[in-house]
Amino acid sequence: MNNYPNYQQRLEQAKKLLQTADYLLVGGGAGLSDAAGLHYDGERFREHFAPFIAQYGFSDMYTAGFYPFPTEEEKWAYWAQHIEVNRYQPPATQLYLELHHLVETKDYFVLTTNVDSQFSKAGFVPEKIFAVQGDYGLNQCARACHLQLYDNQALVEAMVSQTKDCRIPSSLVPHCPVCGGPMEVNLRKDNYFVEDQQWHDSEERYATFLKRAARHKLVLLELGVGFNTPGIIRYPFERMTYQQPDTWLIRLNSRQPEGVRENQGKTISFGEDMSQVISDFLL
Repeated sequence: MNNYPNYQQRLEQAKKLLQTADYLLVGGGAGLSDAAGLHYDGERFREHFAPFIAQYGFSDMYTAGFYPFPTEEEKWAYWAQHIEVNRYQPPATQLYLELHHLVETKDYFVLTTNVDSQFSKAGFVPEKIFAVQGDYGLNQCARACHLQLYDNQALVEAMVSQTKDCRIPSSLVPHCPVCGGPMEVNLRKDNYFVEDQQWHDSEERYATFLKRAARHKLVLLELGVGFNTPGIIRYPFERMTYQQPDTWLIRLNSRQPEGVRENQGKTISFGEDMSQVISDFLL
């Protein structure tokens, strides 16, 4: 629901909002990392997961993450490769770097459902990021018997290097140091997701930012947020736009760019290529 059907008109209006905003809240969803080139399907998937595709018939990384692997050795062989190619292997992508350049002089905050640490790699201040859904770089007890998280980089690299026939050696299977049970990646996929003290500190900083920004001109820059978990970013952004007189929404989404009818006069939507739009914002 574009207020300005012409791209140049929408672009200039969005740039003016970004330049004059007192506060800027960035909402990053899966479509942002996809636009940055971190595709979960297609050639990138086939390049990195050929043995798993042949063994299990996987079609993409997202659905493969829900596969009921019969053994821990098989599960961790897949997840180690998944984490390696999405968390550790990629440097900061050009899109995230340009996004950081766009917002770095503003009083900003980042709310994201992405777990690939691209915001941190691109230079966003860690204290200004709330990664609600977890982090590929951390492991936890699968049953959340305690709330500590564990860096997994060395373990993942060992798993990847020793994977054979889509399995890791049993000696590399991680076990909870407290209860002795299985471990999982720190991703919100069930009721056992661990929210450690750092997670709660980030949540508190986000709440403080919202309270402070609500009294001023706030621009919500929503990037690649669809309807997988709309209650985290998309719906709250629409609600803030509706309820707060001086809050505006800029939505970049190639599949679902439309805004709700109630916010038509306060939403600028872009269905165009996200990388191009962000580059144009910087001109």
